[in-house]
Amino acid sequence: MSEAADKDSKTEEATEKKIRDTIEKGKLPVSRETPLLASFLAILVFFVFFAQQKAGELGSFLALFLERPEAWPLDTAADVATLYGVVLIEIGKAIVALVLMLMAAGFAASALQNLPQFVGERIRPQASRISLSEGWKRLFGIQGFVEFAKSLGKLVLVTLVLVFILRGDVVTLLSGMITQPVAFGLVIRGIAIDIVVAIVAVMAVIAAVDLVWSRFHWRQELRMTRQEVKDEHKQSEGDPIVKSRRRSLARDRARRRMMISVPSATLVIANPTHYAIALRYVREENSAPVVLAKGQDLIALKIREIAAQNNIPVFEDVALARSMYKQVSIDSVIPQQFYQAVAELIRIVYAKQAPKKVP
Repeated sequence: MSEAADKDSKTEEATEKKIRDTIEKGKLPVSRETPLLASFLAILVFFVFFAQQKAGELGSFLALFLERPEAWPLDTAADVATLYGVVLIEIGKAIVALVLMLMAAGFAASALQNLPQFVGERIRPQASRISLSEGWKRLFGIQGFVEFAKSLGKLVLVTLVLVFILRGDVVTLLSGMITQPVAFGLVIRGIAIDIVVAIVAVMAVIAAVDLVWSRFHWRQELRMTRQEVKDEHKQSEGDPIVKSRRRSLARDRARRRMMISVPSATLVIANPTHYAIALRYVREENSAPVVLAKGQDLIALKIREIAAQNNIPVFEDVALARSMYKQVSIDSVIPQQFYQAVAELIRIVYAKQAPKKVP
């Protein structure tokens, strides 16, 4: 009941992050019927292009074996072992191409579905793999029923195909049994090709359906609840509350740095209460005045208070203060358009300081 409710609550499509994480864990959609189809295609190619020659060679060997039985004594265990070895070698030579083609077909079918990759997660021991309850779910869940239906469907279809084909080839098969071994091998090859072609046609349909189903089921399993989407968004973007707190702390640190640097300012330009900009100009340090601090409202009043405590001149210029506040940056020289206005104020500051330097 809870499992069904959990599935019903998963109304959102999987995010790119969840899909990427799932792929990195090696949990990919795989059609089990596609490699099987590839194997039957390999068998068909073998029968069409290689079986005739291999069957002829094997038939010639069997003919020699049957026509001259005296050449193969079976008096001792060593003789029997020798005979088995020769027969196995001849059979192996006949089917080695088939084995190699089956291996290549299986690998190609898997690689075309998903590129090969090493995933340590897939070989890590997990309790769920030996859990009876998890095994029961796999056997009797949706995927288990789908696999059972596919297996039953394959069995029924293949059985019908074999009955249909062999019913028409019974006479051919019986006639071939009284021919030469080489000719009989060709008869067997022809019947086998008919059977494999029919099986490939059936498997192609099953594999196509299974390929679509495996992708669809994989996507369904990855679906997320709205809460999972929100949690993932928080993890990727950061918790808004935490981010807000970090920004607040950063502003506090920047504000403290500004206030510490205000006592070294040359002058302060202010709107009576709303804005204040502290500037420092020393010919030996910079070619233009540098902004040490700026603020508005309470911060502006604090800058003016520190300036008064350190005997720093404060110039009230509403238009200049408002314009500069919007365009200047802390720890940077002022823009060029303010050079003339600020130069006039610095000249006044230097003029007031000049008498103090006279001995």
